[in-house]
Amino acid sequence: MANTLKCPKCGEEIELSQAFTSEIKAKVEEKAKLEIDDLKKALQEKDEKVEELRDKELKFRLEMERKIDFERKKVEEEVLKHAVEEHRLKDMEKDKKISDLMNSLEDAKRKAQQGSQQLQGEVLELDLEETLKNTFPNDEIEPVGKGVKGADVRQIVKSPKGFNCGVILWESKRTKDWKNEWLTKLKNDLRAEKANIPVIVTSVLPKGVKSMEQVEGVWITTYELALPMASLLRKSLLDVAYEKAINLHKGEKADVLYEYITGHEFRQQVEALVEVYKEMNDEISKEKAAFERIWKAREGQVSRILISAAGMVGSIQGKVGQSALQVKGLDLLDAE
Repeated sequence: MANTLKCPKCGEEIELSQAFTSEIKAKVEEKAKLEIDDLKKALQEKDEKVEELRDKELKFRLEMERKIDFERKKVEEEVLKHAVEEHRLKDMEKDKKISDLMNSLEDAKRKAQQGSQQLQGEVLELDLEETLKNTFPNDEIEPVGKGVKGADVRQIVKSPKGFNCGVILWESKRTKDWKNEWLTKLKNDLRAEKANIPVIVTSVLPKGVKSMEQVEGVWITTYELALPMASLLRKSLLDVAYEKAINLHKGEKADVLYEYITGHEFRQQVEALVEVYKEMNDEISKEKAAFERIWKAREGQVSRILISAAGMVGSIQGKVGQSALQVKGLDLLDAE
């Protein structure tokens, strides 16, 4: 069957030969093939570009994700660092508040203890004062003013007729440990006031004292035995005053001198001199012992020097003869 082709102008069908048809078909197929190849090539190029763009997009995304991760980590580190610093500052502030609070509590506790001890001491002084007043209404019981140097309570013993018979100085102590300097302090107060008898009433006794004893001229007792001691000491002052009243009108100088020498004022002055002498003698003994140690050490050093020199000279003389290196003073040392 022949191939026909309809004319687009006149509408008539034109018969085409087999060869022509085959040629045209071949050209059309070739052209189509070329177009298809071009399309395939273009499509391949497009696919390659798409793939390249995808790779670039993937790399870009990875790079952006890396940067985002880096920035996120950086921000997280900054936030964490800020949080840690803020937490550290809060901890320091909390520790500071706790430390300040502990210091305040310690100060308050110490002040409370000091106040309590002071208050207890004042209560004991008042109790001692009231007890002495109630027991001996004829005597003058005077509290020493707070902050004034001296004992706590001054008891002026009065006879039934109202004459002064002597003074007892009372010092009250309520502490955990005994201190020997209390003795010296009270004796100095005794001399300053020209009193007669010093007494320390204490809750803790010195070593070796059980209840009531005289130590270095000072009576020491507990609070339980304070009143019996006051009665005994007061009686001794009344007895001495009575004896003085009997001998009051003798009028002879020897008696006056004897009374002064045997009186408490002269005895206290002598005791003060003896105490100063003992202190000076102790210091001299300490200095003497120290100097003797220094002198002994130096004598030993000098002796070692002479012995070393004699040994050196003897060694030389043993090698070159006795006539060599005659040193004055070492011959006697060699003989010894």
